[in-house]
Amino acid sequence: MANQEQQQFTIQRIYLKDVSFEIPNAPNIFREEWKPENNLTISTTINGLEQNTFEVVLSVNLISKAGEKTIFVIELQQAGIFTITGMLENERLRLLGAYCPNVLFAYAREIVTDLVIKGSFQQVILQPINFDALFLQHQQELAKRAQDESSRGQILN
Repeated sequence: MANQEQQQFTIQRIYLKDVSFEIPNAPNIFREEWKPENNLTISTTINGLEQNTFEVVLSVNLISKAGEKTIFVIELQQAGIFTITGMLENERLRLLGAYCPNVLFAYAREIVTDLVIKGSFQQVILQPINFDALFLQHQQELAKRAQDESSRGQILN
């Protein structure tokens, strides 16, 4: 037991990897009365960098529309470099798939709010996201897909 690796989670760096803010219908969009409808999509990518070190990239895409007209579009990638040692595979996956995106989302929310205000629009506050539930749902989908593929393989044999 003496050579069992100690459990450790470290945030090495958090950074804005990419950002885009567009107001495709400016300046005319400012002259119209509208009630915006926001469409938010989020995804996570995990890249292995070296042993026990990973880059997690949270991609956020927010499109605000008034009817058919686009008010603004925000695309950003908030990223972080994390080191995880001494964890079981399922613990490491949960950290990378749920905890790290949750940490990154706090930074992404701030950037979205700042960009919208600097674009001279009313503040947009992104609501919290339960990344634990999303991770669990994703894991269940993967397990079901694996089970379906296994079942199909048995039918074919």
